[in-house]
Amino acid sequence: MSIKHIIEILDLLDDPKVSGPAVAEYLKSYGAENIWVNHLTGEKGSTDFLKVLIPGRNGKTEGKKCPTLGIVGRLGGLGARPQRLGFTSDGDGALTVLAVAAKLSQMRSRGDVLDEDVIITTHICPNAPTRQNESVLFMDAPISSEEANVYEVDPEMDAIFCVDTTKGNRIVNQRGFAISPTVKEGYILRTSEQLLSLMEITTGRLPFVLPLSQQDITPYGNGIFHLNSILQPSVATKAPCVGVAITTATKVPGCATGASHVADLDECARFLIEAAKVFANSPDLFYKAEEYSKLLALYGPLSRFQTFGEK
Repeated sequence: MSIKHIIEILDLLDDPKVSGPAVAEYLKSYGAENIWVNHLTGEKGSTDFLKVLIPGRNGKTEGKKCPTLGIVGRLGGLGARPQRLGFTSDGDGALTVLAVAAKLSQMRSRGDVLDEDVIITTHICPNAPTRQNESVLFMDAPISSEEANVYEVDPEMDAIFCVDTTKGNRIVNQRGFAISPTVKEGYILRTSEQLLSLMEITTGRLPFVLPLSQQDITPYGNGIFHLNSILQPSVATKAPCVGVAITTATKVPGCATGASHVADLDECARFLIEAAKVFANSPDLFYKAEEYSKLLALYGPLSRFQTFGEK
């Protein structure tokens, strides 16, 4: 179970003085050994990007060939101070992946070592700006999405879960979490059957799928509406990406406080942990390579959707 870590990290992050180094110290208490923190300052403020590497017994860090799993916590900020006091709904993605980092580190220290390396990234920003979206007030970030991808998307990641609060919409009307179809180099591929099965196991319910439009997987800053930033890591990598969206039945602004549901975050974290357990031995977990190759042969590459397109 990850609920203990979620409660502890929620208390840690709900602090206007929280920082990357403070979170790193917390993770070290559960056995994490490989943590990097980068402090960045932009026109809208500053944030600490945090990367955690959890080595696997057959991972690249051991000189072996097992592919590396990436888990990215996407957000604008943990807090919208001084406009709003407290931990925001937008921070749920960071909270969830940090709980996963703590649990996987604890598992490894106890002897339950995954086959693959796992790299978990997010950023710690307790005082972020806000911006108006088409439907609700969104959280903004101190730096651009393009800059964030530099620190969130590690070149060693061979497949990526992109975890993000996705509540400010009427697209998914259920509390809990949903997964997106797999996105790879501009293609929106079929939703993974194996991941849907893992959702059923960890939640005890039928799975939810987050629908995507083509414009949702294009880069931020191109002047086109995006549902949110959940698939922004996909524009910066050739690795397959699956969005893991933390959802609600009603529209909840990203800057809303008091809107984090611990039970939902626990389900989401357990799903990610179970996916990490099977990743190394499930080559089709994210997508079927033969289907993707056939699409390329029939229709050619769509990597132009990872760019800003023609001006």
